[in-house]
Amino acid sequence: MGILYLIATPIGNLEDISYRAVRILKEVDVLACEDTRVTRKLLNHYEIPKPSMMFSHHQHNEKRSAPGIIQLLEDDKTVALCTDGGYPGISDPGYHLLHQAADAGHEIVVVPGASAVPTALLASGLPSSSFIFRGFPPKKTGQRCNFLEKDADLAHTLIFFESPQRILDLLEDAQKVLGDRKAAVCMELTKKFERVFRGYLSCLIEDLKSDVLKGEITVVIAGNHKKFRQ
Repeated sequence: MGILYLIATPIGNLEDISYRAVRILKEVDVLACEDTRVTRKLLNHYEIPKPSMMFSHHQHNEKRSAPGIIQLLEDDKTVALCTDGGYPGISDPGYHLLHQAADAGHEIVVVPGASAVPTALLASGLPSSSFIFRGFPPKKTGQRCNFLEKDADLAHTLIFFESPQRILDLLEDAQKVLGDRKAAVCMELTKKFERVFRGYLSCLIEDLKSDVLKGEITVVIAGNHKKFRQ
């Protein structure tokens, strides 16, 4: 039986990869990655030879691609799965393959590394003892408000991913549904132009209206506690 390695890759700064991840990338027979162009940059940076087999495994083909990877594992191949940044399977392609590999009894080895979730949580200055990661909210206002309402009464810190085009919509809906809580908007984490905005939702909305918003964004919002509400 082969081994499936889940490799966390840098979310921005290429230095944020472990020695173990570099070693395994050099040793595996097969590399399945979200975007081969992005992964090649990482391989080139660390002078990692391209594996004998390397192909795309992304959100649009992962259901079709997973059975072929399972067969490679059945053929005793070692397979590494990585995405453009962070952990496969966490708001990134990978779940379908992981589910099938686990059901088939294959060994799955997670190689830890960078993730925007704990990075943003700690950078926010909000409570980190208990939190919920909710991924990307729905795009439409009504669905987004219903989505936020499910966690409105919970004391846990809330974490979301969002695009620059919808960040203000998310913050406005969050203020409407959750109240004016403390929050943080974390942009381009670990990259050269990393920025973290902290404050109440109302203040963040005003601050960001006049700002140029680009790149990847992680939003952290305080849980339902009077200490973090105006």
